[in-house]
Amino acid sequence: MSFKKIFFAIVVLSITSVVSTHAGTICISLAPDTANSSRPAMGNFLHFHSIIKNIGDKSVEGLVAWISLIEIDPGHEQPVDLEDWSAHKAITVARMKPGDTLKTVWPIRLIQHGRYRVAICAADRNHPAIYTSPPLEFHVAKKPVIQSNRIFPVAFGLPLLLIGLIFYRKRQNRRARI
Repeated sequence: MSFKKIFFAIVVLSITSVVSTHAGTICISLAPDTANSSRPAMGNFLHFHSIIKNIGDKSVEGLVAWISLIEIDPGHEQPVDLEDWSAHKAITVARMKPGDTLKTVWPIRLIQHGRYRVAICAADRNHPAIYTSPPLEFHVAKKPVIQSNRIFPVAFGLPLLLIGLIFYRKRQNRRARI
């Protein structure tokens, strides 16, 4: 075996041992709200409940937790920018002692139709690991944004009303001259 291969194996093993040593410090669970719609559509809100627990024997310093959303439609697999989807971007905790739990409700406004997975992620100041809840999958149904039965009366009615007013004014002006 060459020196490069041995060195690479040692580096990989040391990184793996560091990550696995601290991987059990934080446990995150995620569940949908019982009031969530069983058939969510664009414009609806969904709420998710997370419980973040320090299951280690040491305090966790500088914990940051955030919601992560990915689209999983075939050909459109990508992370979703949550700027329009959620006003609840992240939470921070200065210190979590062993056994401490943090319960949070994460609201999401459904902006676009498709299939999605949501997860809660967390990281702390002193460990290289990113902790993640098991993902939850949901489907957002398409909802027509423009309803033609509401648009057509305005689109055709308003111009007809204006034309009618113009003819009425012209007729009134002719009668006033006579």
